[in-house]
Amino acid sequence: MAISSHTAADESRLSLFIKEFNDYAIYLLSPDGIVNSWNAGAQRFTGYACDEIVGSHFSLFYTPDDMAVNLPARALQAAIAEGNFEDEGWRVRKDGTRFWVSVVIDPIRDEQGILIGFVEVMRDITARKQAADALHASEEQFRILIQGVTDYAIYLLSPDGNISSWNPG
Repeated sequence: MAISSHTAADESRLSLFIKEFNDYAIYLLSPDGIVNSWNAGAQRFTGYACDEIVGSHFSLFYTPDDMAVNLPARALQAAIAEGNFEDEGWRVRKDGTRFWVSVVIDPIRDEQGILIGFVEVMRDITARKQAADALHASEEQFRILIQGVTDYAIYLLSPDGNISSWNPG
């Protein structure tokens, strides 16, 4: 199978695609975590315009709790050691609000294998997190309700007829 060579036009189209892609934050980091590029999705999620964030350290998006355990540095080290870093967690917007993200950080190496930086791809999955949290809260309320009934025996059966839980009644 022949591998096509990339032209300057191909690279220009790819660069434009990444820059304008709005559903994912895609940005490049230097080896020490400084933001070197910024796309439309990153601006949409974080509220930072390109000229406000390029040159800043990417730890700016992390919560104080994550900073206390040095998560940004640990993420970069894991990306180097394991070939990538994947996580879900809270990040902080320019206005201070939080959003839940799925993030992947990959190291970028030159032809000699020397680390030249990282690419971070982030997706805002706050709505999915909120739905999962609401479902968990509803299930917990139902469990508390059932456990609070003592006048009647309430139990759950598995599909094969075995008792899987019961209340004090």
